[in-house]
Amino acid sequence: MLSFDEDIITRPAAAPQGTSAVSAATTAKRISADDKRVINGTTDVNQLVPFKHKWAWEKYLAQCANHWMPQEVNMQRDIEQWKTGQLTEDEMRIVKRNLGFFVTADSLAANNIVLGTYRQITSPECRQFLLRQAFDEAIHTHAYQYIVESLGLDEGEVFNAYNEIKSIRDKDQFLMPFIDVLTDPAFKTGTLETDQALLRSIIVFACIMEGLFFYVGFVQILALGRQNKMTGAAEQYQYILRDESMHCNFGIDLINSIKMENPQLWTEAFKTEITDLFRKAVELEYAYAEDTMPRGVLGLNAAQFKEYLRFIANRRMQQIGLNELFPGVTNPFPWMSEMIDLKKEKNFFETRVTEYQTGGALSWD
Repeated sequence: MLSFDEDIITRPAAAPQGTSAVSAATTAKRISADDKRVINGTTDVNQLVPFKHKWAWEKYLAQCANHWMPQEVNMQRDIEQWKTGQLTEDEMRIVKRNLGFFVTADSLAANNIVLGTYRQITSPECRQFLLRQAFDEAIHTHAYQYIVESLGLDEGEVFNAYNEIKSIRDKDQFLMPFIDVLTDPAFKTGTLETDQALLRSIIVFACIMEGLFFYVGFVQILALGRQNKMTGAAEQYQYILRDESMHCNFGIDLINSIKMENPQLWTEAFKTEITDLFRKAVELEYAYAEDTMPRGVLGLNAAQFKEYLRFIANRRMQQIGLNELFPGVTNPFPWMSEMIDLKKEKNFFETRVTEYQTGGALSWD
């Protein structure tokens, strides 16, 4: 939370004796778009315009148009399938493992935004998107809870999975240091070390958490939906995927804007460190794939995800200016190609345009 004595708030000079504060304020230097910066800015963070980072404002408007709520999705068919043995044991394992990861993952993302990233960003346009993103994460957590409640799952088992299931715990423990550094009340940007810490955290959350760690789960649940199973849950994951794609793309633009305004941060040593983080993240997500599907199911198997995760990692790395880590890999799930850099007007499994603004409009035909 910004305090009134922080130097990023620009105040007009004190009014000379005999003049009003209002007239003195009108003579103060007004903010120029050129003066704005994503981090370490000195302009008033309360002044949204004039825009400098208009791309962030446009993404905010687009995300608002994507608004949805979990209760808009009918879960009756899912409940019937779940309770009448229409899913195999392996399919039920996938659903429970996915929920076990996602019910806490989006809470971690929200905490990282609200308690960490937001207070370090000095671009009002970027802050506006972050506020919307935080609300999206709340909706996603709500959606997972709605699925858990609808299916009558053991809430203690699902919500404690991030403590009790190794493949989930390992991913969360990988993420925690990058949350903790920003949520420390004493953390403040302004040095090479702290600016790189902020940039590192944004890369981990935009490109690795939202851009990589979520993708095994998305493939699995959407594959169920393609086979006419758990269609209510799959529809909600479809909307969540749409949101996360926008979050990921915003984060990539944020990263590249910070790099452009602060080229001294993008050192060879820093790039090597980020490359190593991607390599570790692929290993962790592949271990999660092995745990969630020890046998082939849905026409998928864990081995296919190794190639897929490497493909996704290459994309994310190239988007922020790094060399790809796994040359020559291809996408083993061509039906998932729509999920990368997804645009809201496209249906995930069809090429036809489907204009929609709220939850109930998507079709699995």
